[in-house]
Amino acid sequence: MIYSTLILGTMIMLIAMIVMLLASLLSKKAFMDREKCSPFECGFDPKSSSRLPFSLRFFLITIIFLIFDVEIALILPMILIINYSNLIMWSMTSILFIMILLIGLYHEWNQGALNWSS
Repeated sequence: MIYSTLILGTMIMLIAMIVMLLASLLSKKAFMDREKCSPFECGFDPKSSSRLPFSLRFFLITIIFLIFDVEIALILPMILIINYSNLIMWSMTSILFIMILLIGLYHEWNQGALNWSS
């Protein structure tokens, strides 16, 4: 009884592996396109010379996006722990964190980092 379940599970696993391998082989494109194979990198051609001038606007927007992405990842767990923590301590921590975010956003806005057209 135990061996038949083990053999049946192994056979199902092998069949699933073969089906996934065949699906992977059959779904590939036959030709290699230069544009499709190259990574998209901030608005410039990666196959050309790497010594061309690079716009720092792309880098700045990327850094701002990553900062706010990490901040969202820190804010979301705060919502989940509200039931398990001291409400006053949770409120003070949340207000302090959001104030730091707002001050940073104001600083970026004041420095002109959010103006793409300039």
